[in-house]
Amino acid sequence: MSSNAQEIYSQVITNLSPIERLRLATMILNDLVQQNLSVIDYSDTWTEQDQLDLASFSLQYAASIFPDNEEIAE
Repeated sequence: MSSNAQEIYSQVITNLSPIERLRLATMILNDLVQQNLSVIDYSDTWTEQDQLDLASFSLQYAASIFPDNEEIAE
C-alpha cells in the first residue's frame, strides 16, 4: 500500500462506521468499473483447459482413494 493510501486509511477510514466504510468501498469499486480500467492481470487466470485438467485430476484422485467396492454413505 502506498504511503498516501496508508495515511488516508489511518487518519480517515478507520474513523468511519462499518456502514460508511462499505459505502466508500462501493463508491470506489463502482468508479473503477465505470472507468473501465484494465488493471486486472489476466495472465494468471485459468483457461478452460486448466479447469478440465483440474477436474480430471480430481476425479482420478477420488477414484484412487475410493475403491469401487467401497460403499459411499449418502
